[in-house]
Amino acid sequence: MNQQPQTPRKNPMATGIGIGVALGVAIGMAMHNIAVGVCIGVALGVAIGTANKKRGG
Repeated sequence: MNQQPQTPRKNPMATGIGIGVALGVAIGMAMHNIAVGVCIGVALGVAIGTANKKRGG
């Protein structure tokens, strides 16, 4: 079989955006406007990812 070595995935920006989008969908469902919630979530995710990157996480 053709196996590739496992590479660690430690990109705090991607993790932050993933968490932010999940939170944004929840916010959007609460506000009855998922599109706005996703936009808020992406903004939160970028902020979380940037904070983690600067902190060294």
